Amino acid sequence: MPTVDHTALAPAPSPAIPAPPYPPIGDHALIGDCHAAALLSRDGVIDWCCLPRFDSDSCFASLLDERRGGHFTVAPVGRHHSRRAYLGSSLVLATTYDCADGSVRVIDFFAMREGGRERPRRELVRLVEGVAGRVRMRVHVCPRFDYGEIEPWIYPCREGGHIAVGGSTALLVSDDVGLAMDDRHDLLAEIDIHAGDLAPVVLRYLRPQRLDDDDACAQDHQATLRHLDETLAWWDAWSSKLSGPDGRPGPSVVRSAITLKALTFAPTGAIIAAPTTSLPEAPGGERNWDYRFSWIRDSVFTVRALSSLGCAAEADGFRRFVQRSAAGSAKSLQVMYGIDGRHRLTETTLDHLEGWRGSRPVRIGNAADQQFQSDMYGMLLELSWRWSERGNVPDADYWDFLVRIVDAAAAHWQRPDHGIWEIRDAPRHFVHSKVSCWLALDRGLRLARAHDLHAPTARWREACDAIHDAVMRHGVDHGAGVFVSAFGRRDLDAALLLLPAVGFVAYRDPLMLRTAAAIQATLSERGLILRYRADDGLRGDEGVFLPCSFWLAECFARQGRVAAARELFARACACANDLGLFAEEFRPSDGEALGNFPQGLTHLAHVAAALALAAAEGDADTDAEADATTAHASGGLS
Repeated sequence: MPTVDHTALAPAPSPAIPAPPYPPIGDHALIGDCHAAALLSRDGVIDWCCLPRFDSDSCFASLLDERRGGHFTVAPVGRHHSRRAYLGSSLVLATTYDCADGSVRVIDFFAMREGGRERPRRELVRLVEGVAGRVRMRVHVCPRFDYGEIEPWIYPCREGGHIAVGGSTALLVSDDVGLAMDDRHDLLAEIDIHAGDLAPVVLRYLRPQRLDDDDACAQDHQATLRHLDETLAWWDAWSSKLSGPDGRPGPSVVRSAITLKALTFAPTGAIIAAPTTSLPEAPGGERNWDYRFSWIRDSVFTVRALSSLGCAAEADGFRRFVQRSAAGSAKSLQVMYGIDGRHRLTETTLDHLEGWRGSRPVRIGNAADQQFQSDMYGMLLELSWRWSERGNVPDADYWDFLVRIVDAAAAHWQRPDHGIWEIRDAPRHFVHSKVSCWLALDRGLRLARAHDLHAPTARWREACDAIHDAVMRHGVDHGAGVFVSAFGRRDLDAALLLLPAVGFVAYRDPLMLRTAAAIQATLSERGLILRYRADDGLRGDEGVFLPCSFWLAECFARQGRVAAARELFARACACANDLGLFAEEFRPSDGEALGNFPQGLTHLAHVAAALALAAAEGDADTDAEADATTAHASGGLS
């Protein structure tokens, strides 16, 4: 296909304009390279991107401040209709814009290559392709570094294109659309794209100290097409490994798996919760957190989901990441780490940013790194046990590390903690946390027995039994016959749905049947499931926490309530956007996605529920049998 004829470039563009008003959170697409990520709105605006890593300072952040944050826009001038899709099983996005006089397609991707774990291209490509007729396109590159604090110095590069530099960041912007600086030192162009034209705009991250290196600044636009082919091939090769119990999983599960892979930091094996910060759980409220870090709990759930799809390498990579990050010591273990293993994730408020639709504060860092959450012990032992089930045996050093973690669970299980929900209130004796300590001891005993490893098994068994007895005595409302959220309380939380997944109680145990039914009855919000209704020390409300609906769907499926599982699963799936991406939360009243996006925990819960439902639909048990069991178990409900 021919490239754009520069002799036919349109006159100078009109004055710069700020990014469009804040789009809905769920309006975005994700592109990434397992090092960094960017979010794109339906209107062609990259309004969130941190380079060179997920947790770096932003270079485009109009998602959090439309005036100060910076953006990278490639879109038609004037009215248009857009439709978009990922190309095959990849993270390459193709958006087609249909306009009055023609159509154009924009292909967006981060360039991948073999061996990119150590030598990533750090190349963001926006490829404009004329489809039919003529379309006038506007390109506006408005970088703002350090969360909008730094307006970079932009100047022409002698090798072609422009350099934007400021602080510790430099970007090389090369193009085939005639970008020129305006009076604000943004880069702008307006150009007519005809059918058959092909015009790339390529942004590469550079270290400022390499700006005098001619090779670093050189660009070859013919290479861009090769990079597109290599990127499609890379994602196809990775996704082709995905397999479920009955063969290739369905498209929505594949999309969730690709999203989870995209949230993995290739150099270390860390898995982030989401690529964004401070997207609110309630617009205008204070529930705005930075999720660009690796939580032990969420990451173990993620590798469990990926492992069930045949991706064992990701599971082992994260197992090694945690051991390194904790310095091989249970004393150094914490609930979350930076993607490079750093411990100190100091929470800071960025007062100069107004937040998405005025939702302040905007935070970077996360104070949850200082919380005690005892479920981290059980999560790590569960990860190790599943690794062992794949034929692996802990060596002496790794076993010593695990022994110390199990000992810590035995020593600290009676402490109250902030729990899976990371409440910013007084610690409680959460039932899920107690069961997670039980899990650490149970899996430690299993590992020792399976591999004849030396361990204080008698002491561990005593502690394991003590936790089980305490939960059954203090973590159950014996009048209603259901588990409760925490000792001494009568309310429920959705984390109780995770108890049978680790074997603490059977899915079809009457106590669990009643608990699942009670959660649906008390935590349902227009057919979706809240995580809790109790006070958590923060002001304001939140949407429904989407993973919880998938957890209940999985629970129903494994209880044989296939029709109920299918209905709830469909409701939760309907909360995805047109690309199959899920947010953290959802507001049923108006269909608004809320919280950080896309959220790994939601995607992995979607995978687990889909696999459970597929297995249940092939099971001989009928809904009638399951409903009879449920009815019998419900006799104790008050």
